[in-house]
Amino acid sequence: MASKESLGFVETMGLVAAIEAADAMVKAARVRVKTVANADAGLLSVICEGDLAACNAAVNAGKAAAAAVGDCVGSNLIARPDADTDRLIEDYVDTLAEPPAPAAKKPAGKGKKGAK
Repeated sequence: MASKESLGFVETMGLVAAIEAADAMVKAARVRVKTVANADAGLLSVICEGDLAACNAAVNAGKAAAAAVGDCVGSNLIARPDADTDRLIEDYVDTLAEPPAPAAKKPAGKGKKGAK
């Protein structure tokens, strides 16, 4: 991310509201959707990046669009985030993208059939 970029966040309840927010955000201002993070239990955070004024306009448009079709839980705007903040977001998104570890299979052992 360039050093002058800002981050905008819109958290919604449900996929439809998140898609509507993301669509409104990129149409309202010159921003890029960086990622959509699944927090828990239907909470989705749409994260955009761009200059401060564009992120502000995008977040406002995203909040309105999400509220029109569902729930907008919260929003935030970070002007020129520190590199550690950006790294925190990248690390969090990477942990969400990792597929879950396969469940351990029980060995197919021979049970005692008909034992009394």
